[in-house]
Amino acid sequence: MKKCTSITNLAVVMIISIAVVSNAQLAPNAPPDKPVQATGDQGRQMEVAIKPYVEQARKTYPEAKRRYLLGLPKGETFFVTAKLADSRGHLEVVFIQVTKIKDDKITGAIASQIGVVAGYKQGDEYTLSEADLMDWTISKADGSEEGNVVGKFIEKYQP
Repeated sequence: MKKCTSITNLAVVMIISIAVVSNAQLAPNAPPDKPVQATGDQGRQMEVAIKPYVEQARKTYPEAKRRYLLGLPKGETFFVTAKLADSRGHLEVVFIQVTKIKDDKITGAIASQIGVVAGYKQGDEYTLSEADLMDWTISKADGSEEGNVVGKFIEKYQP
């Protein structure tokens, strides 16, 4: 099991996946993954730009967590968005398909295709602290989604 550590420095490369991705339990008409790559100053600008959306996601997470723990309806899948880092200083924001939440820790499988960080692959189990959560998404059976406020912002973001 890989664990998240707090990251304070923005790395040279950051990829943000802004929609739920393949191999997860999704409706066939769920939004496709649209990774966005930002380097250097663009990455730092994006980090600043998404900050209020990350804060909004963290404020609304407790209700989404409560619903997950009570049991989502058939066909709904709960994801959180987490930032992975590697020894080269690369960052990548990915979706984690949640399998367990316990003691302020979220565990699940990496649901995104990995683009730049080394040492991770789609399907790997990953655990992060709730404090490190960047966003959350509930993917519905009809292809719609709840949450994903950071992703929805990134879709429209113009540096």
